[in-house]
Amino acid sequence: MIGALGVAERELFLFAGFWLVIGSVDELAMDAMWGWLRLRGKAKSGRAPAAPEHLSGPIAVFIPTWREAAVIATTIAQIREAWPQAELRILVGLYPNDPATLVSAAQGAGADPRVRLVIHEREGPTTKADCLNRLYRALEDDEARRDVHYRAVLLQDAEDMVHPAAIGVVDRALDGHALVQLPVCPAHNPRSRYVSGHYADEFAEAHAKAMVVRTAFDVALPSAGVGCAVERGMLERLARQGAEGPFDPDSLTEDYELGFKVKALGGRSTFVRSRDERGRLVATISLFPGDIGAAARQKARWIHGIAFQGWDRIGWNGGWVDRWMMLRDRQGPLAALVLATAYALLIVEALLWLMDASHAPLGSIEPYVQGVVLFLLASLVWRAVCRVAFVRREYGWQQAGYALLRIPVGNVIAIMAGRRALVAYVRTLLGAPIRWDKTAHVGHPALLPTRAAAQ
Repeated sequence: MIGALGVAERELFLFAGFWLVIGSVDELAMDAMWGWLRLRGKAKSGRAPAAPEHLSGPIAVFIPTWREAAVIATTIAQIREAWPQAELRILVGLYPNDPATLVSAAQGAGADPRVRLVIHEREGPTTKADCLNRLYRALEDDEARRDVHYRAVLLQDAEDMVHPAAIGVVDRALDGHALVQLPVCPAHNPRSRYVSGHYADEFAEAHAKAMVVRTAFDVALPSAGVGCAVERGMLERLARQGAEGPFDPDSLTEDYELGFKVKALGGRSTFVRSRDERGRLVATISLFPGDIGAAARQKARWIHGIAFQGWDRIGWNGGWVDRWMMLRDRQGPLAALVLATAYALLIVEALLWLMDASHAPLGSIEPYVQGVVLFLLASLVWRAVCRVAFVRREYGWQQAGYALLRIPVGNVIAIMAGRRALVAYVRTLLGAPIRWDKTAHVGHPALLPTRAAAQ
């Protein structure tokens, strides 16, 4: 038994060690690029302009929904209050077989003439992209009926809380850009400190580092689907390319693909980090799943759409930086396998230690093994330091401390999501239809304690 475990130990180490070293070098390269930008003053957050009384032109907000009765009224009401500009138009996508969401949306809209409830001709759920296409057709009808031409479309989700200054930031950034993406700042759910909290850790680092680097090197920006504005002319060009509108209804991650399509058509994209007069990040605040199963389902959809569909639908285009970023985006399935292998290695090591106290630890077998182990340990410490630094910047020291404890939680969810995404992808290859496997939302960041929502 010990002999078999020893063989497994070596094979697991070779596989996990090789890919962990590659991944660590990849992250160190990203850190170096961000550090270089930081030293040159190109990675600092700017100062957000005061919320304008009027916009440079009409802007439409698209909110696709399906079974969002618990949150949509709060979202619409909060957007109406945060963005009172008369030039704003809020279009909410609904389905005829979801009356509860329709009633809730009507309550949130009140008597505000800027809100339009758009009921899809199909029963739901279709896909999020299909719902967005229905909103786009409603926008075209609105333009023809009112003889108005919108400047841009701003995408938001049914559970979002927007920053009052965000509309002014977007309005200004649209000058010279076809796509504008603002940061996403997940709220901390007091009832799910670890599962929901790990999203905050990941976004705090990704939207302060990787997105900043991508903008600096003028590569395609993966839209987050919220806090994302697309110039009206660009949407029209995308619509001419699509069979049903600017968004592909067969895509699970139409938001992610949007940035690549804009880039392919020659449009410029930008990621804007700015802070208000109180130092708060101008971002979209969202409340992510607090249940580990729901988190795995959501991330499985992201991996399925970005890694598997992205390879099929987008391919590998652009220069070396573009391809590198695509490779980083699509590492989800491999990362899940490597993480699972690494945890299996830890289990094997524990079993060997329990079965034979005289068993030589893996790190003392050969010099190169020691070097790999030491490098990975140093890399792990560095990654933890970086995670703590980025989380502390947005959420404070308490959440930065919890961020260390949430690292294995995020790893477990990634493993679960990778397996689920692979199964889902194989099913679609065998002919299964693509469905909107959306996340159920039962809470809203605007209803959380002030500290949790604001952070």
